[in-house]
Amino acid sequence: MFKGNYWLALVIAATFISVASLTAVPVFAAGDPDFDPPLVPLPAHPPIPADNKSSTAIYPAKMGPKQELGYLLFFDPKLTGDASLSCGTCHHPDTGWGFNDPISRGYPGTVHWRNSQTIVNTGYFHKLFWAGSVTSLESQAPAANKGGVAGNGEDDMMESRLQMTPEYRQRWKEVFGYDRPLIKDAWRAIAAFERYMSQTDTPYDSFLKGDNKALTASQKRGLELFKGKANCVECHNGPMLTDEKYYNLDVPNPVEWTESGLAQISYRFEIYAKGVTEKLYRESKHDLGAYFRGKNPQDIGKFRTATLRYLSYSTPFMHNGAFFTLEEVVDFYNEGGGESDLLNTKTKILKPLNLTDDEKADLVEFLGSMSGEEIKLPFPKIPPIAAFDDWQPKK
Repeated sequence: MFKGNYWLALVIAATFISVASLTAVPVFAAGDPDFDPPLVPLPAHPPIPADNKSSTAIYPAKMGPKQELGYLLFFDPKLTGDASLSCGTCHHPDTGWGFNDPISRGYPGTVHWRNSQTIVNTGYFHKLFWAGSVTSLESQAPAANKGGVAGNGEDDMMESRLQMTPEYRQRWKEVFGYDRPLIKDAWRAIAAFERYMSQTDTPYDSFLKGDNKALTASQKRGLELFKGKANCVECHNGPMLTDEKYYNLDVPNPVEWTESGLAQISYRFEIYAKGVTEKLYRESKHDLGAYFRGKNPQDIGKFRTATLRYLSYSTPFMHNGAFFTLEEVVDFYNEGGGESDLLNTKTKILKPLNLTDDEKADLVEFLGSMSGEEIKLPFPKIPPIAAFDDWQPKK
């Protein structure tokens, strides 16, 4: 059966795209036990929640006031524990708005245990983070900025820094109607900025809207492979090219994970905090993924299907950054995924694909069509904290 509310939302979104999208039908992929949402263009802008209204502008249009405030806060280190890093540290404009090492950096004295994903198009997601632990951008920002191996910030300290910044008091008055910055509003502004970071003008989207010349002959062959022999559409479907489900692909651990003592220490700190069995704490050599959500052993090693959008700029790939090129990714799937299945939860969907070298090349070319021009924004000038006498209320 169709996937309930998601399918309904998809159909509604399609009405804002084109008549062609309205006539699209679900794709029944080879070996697929159910119908999947069709391949359709992204809506003109991501949905905006009723409790965080802001401009519908997306890149490269001019930002609205709340988006501009979020832009500043995204790069402002005041929103972390020791003010040494910001959201932009691990989601850097020069590396696809992600992080170009397999394992992202962490708060000083730690490292992260997963790869940082791009923020581009995250406004269209229903689930965020690799294990889908939050369901909105408004809740994503504080989860990251306050996480022990990420921002490690405390609400009162971060809020005080904002209140001691004259420019933020002025911007808060314009955006929220009062001049006393509150931390809860900072997350709302950052979410508004991240929705601005959307890309809908890719060759792939243009082709789906009816421009037959938007894709090359090689990319069109890749599209047919994507829907057919390669069976990518089984998990990469809908407007965001992800079913947002969880799978264990048996992706190999990168060297940065297996040979770094600090990585292992940081990881075990995290899984202890999340509450795992002593056996898993002592013996696990793999990221447990979606297991942390409900402690179901069948979810060990599973991660949310990644979007295929903006791939041209957001290397490396997979939850642990195991692959640096799309050719490596295609080879991995062509071989049927990983071979060890040490966690005994590997998805049964993966099978050897027997793609020829030419077919693999066409598939890689098609994957490149899902990225438009690189999104370039300069680092903003971060407003400074004022001297004590300048921010103290006047008597």
